[in-house]
Amino acid sequence: MGQWEPLMARDGHEFGAWLAAPPGKPRGAVVVLQEIFGVNGHIRAVTDRYAAAGFVAIAPALYDRIGHRIETDYQPEDITRARGYVLQVRRVDALTDIAAAINVVRHAGKVALIGFSWGGMLAWIGARSLPVSAAVGYYVSRIGEHLDATPKCPMLLHFGAHDQQIPLADVERARQLFPQGIFHLYAAGHGFNCDQRASYDAASAALAWQRTQEFLQQYVG
Repeated sequence: MGQWEPLMARDGHEFGAWLAAPPGKPRGAVVVLQEIFGVNGHIRAVTDRYAAAGFVAIAPALYDRIGHRIETDYQPEDITRARGYVLQVRRVDALTDIAAAINVVRHAGKVALIGFSWGGMLAWIGARSLPVSAAVGYYVSRIGEHLDATPKCPMLLHFGAHDQQIPLADVERARQLFPQGIFHLYAAGHGFNCDQRASYDAASAALAWQRTQEFLQQYVG
């Protein structure tokens, strides 16, 4: 459904984004924010799914600052490489590229951020600093390090109760500091939404999708 399109950030950086249009009049727009694995097949499929659900959907290639269309799989060696890639991307640059993606799709109406892991962290931070109406974060990585960046717009957050990467104590601290947020815990681990990973949990992914659609219906359209 989608295809690669060129974008330009306000600092002149040229990068790619996977852009997908809905079959009819858009309900609004979503900006899908990648995990550390890049805008890979999973993220492109997620973006296409949001388009099928009625949104103009875009996934900016946030690694294009360090290399063209970098993406990885989920094997141990891929995870090691991906962790190296993410360390090379400055957060200010990622937010600049996300802002450019927002500008491309805002003609469709209200815009929401939908982020996964590293992208979930960027959605959490972007919900405070970027012009969006709502945000959704799946297993927001390192949320405990960014509790000073509580969102200024409505935000829905999905976490796995068995996530070995995100302490539940950090999730609880975030809930206390951001009581207006909507927090859900699932009987799953990190990455439970990705059907290409061993940690995929179909029941949790389906419930999170349903809750996300209800949330977007309320705050985006």
